[in-house]
This record gives sequence, structure tokens and C-alpha cells, in this order.
Amino acid sequence: MKVLMDVSIVPIGVGVSLSAYVAACERVLREAGLSPQLHAFGTNVEGEWDTVFAAVKRCHEAVHAMGAPRVSTTIRLGTRADRDQSLDDKVRSVEEKL
Repeated sequence: MKVLMDVSIVPIGVGVSLSAYVAACERVLREAGLSPQLHAFGTNVEGEWDTVFAAVKRCHEAVHAMGAPRVSTTIRLGTRADRDQSLDDKVRSVEEKL
């Protein structure tokens, strides 16, 4: 099943600068064969359910390996059974109405 996900992975207990941790997660997502779309408060990801969730797990592992004692993740996701839809499709649909 294909999933569209907005994910925000936040290390806790590592100070105020988080960009190195974000970069580590972006690398994990890319290494998983995904095409993450970074935005100011998280990352959009699309792909097969098991692939995406396995990559999120590896992000947690990578952030912990960097020394973060805790990791908090917020996920919003959607699936469709009626047709295949991409993140670009969703954005394009709104932009066409502007």
C-alpha cells in the first residue's frame, strides 16, 4: 500500500541546533530509495508503507546513535484505495484552483 507522509523527527536533550540530526534523517530517507521533500517543519515522504515506516525506524536509530537520549516523532499520513496519488498531485490540485 502506498502512503503519503508528513513526518517530523525531533531529538530531545541535544541542545537547540537540530540541523545535523535533520540531515542524518534526510540521508536515511534517501538511502531507502525515497525522495523526501524537506520543509521548514518536517519532511514529506511518499512510498510503499513498509519502506517508509522502515526508514522512519532507521531515522530513530540514526538519531539515537548520534547521542540523542530521546526522540519524538509526529506523523500525519494518508492512503488511497481508489487511485494512485503523489505528493505533487496533491499540491498541483490546489495550485490549479488558485
